Amino acid sequence: MDLARATQLSEELAEKVLQYRRDASGWKTCREGNGVSISWRPSVEFPGNLYRGEGILCGTPEKVWDCIKPVAGGLRVKWDENVTSFEIIENITDTLCIGRTCTPSAAMKLISPRDFVDLVLVKKYENGTICSNATHVEHPLCPPKPGFVRGFNHPCGCFCEPVPGEPSKTNLVSYFQTDLSGYLPQSVVDSFFPRSMAGFYANLQKAVRTFHGW
Repeated sequence: MDLARATQLSEELAEKVLQYRRDASGWKTCREGNGVSISWRPSVEFPGNLYRGEGILCGTPEKVWDCIKPVAGGLRVKWDENVTSFEIIENITDTLCIGRTCTPSAAMKLISPRDFVDLVLVKKYENGTICSNATHVEHPLCPPKPGFVRGFNHPCGCFCEPVPGEPSKTNLVSYFQTDLSGYLPQSVVDSFFPRSMAGFYANLQKAVRTFHGW
């Protein structure tokens, strides 16, 4: 992808995801438990929902980030039951790439394996927050592949935020708005995401303990 175009898209993406973080209006809680809250509001990007997860994890932002950062051969494929592989299609800069994520079948195989091709930006803020940002793109080196339904991530991301006065803890705020494509009943989609996101937090906390001793 052209550097200038990729840079422009990534800046617009980061601003949009940051706006989600700043805008507390319109969220409806759909799942709570174990210190994690999942909420949603209608997406303005596609005819679906934008989901937000928030919870405090034991572990510094750097250690939490190490378990979720989008790199080939990273830790995430070792612990995240919703990710079977992640590969870099094109490295654009040190903090910007195009990646392909594969996911397994889910919801008792009602949801077949998916793959997603995204522009991914890693951004660090002055307060110590580390953030991933992603949105779907097309890439000539990664056309749709047999065995996978091509899904589309609309602007999404995760914020690993320092907790004031608690240097060994991280406030993780995540945003997902994914068009799974295919022919899925809306009820299946609506029940899958809150449950999946709650599992993401629980499994991530276990991963931080496993890989970093927290």
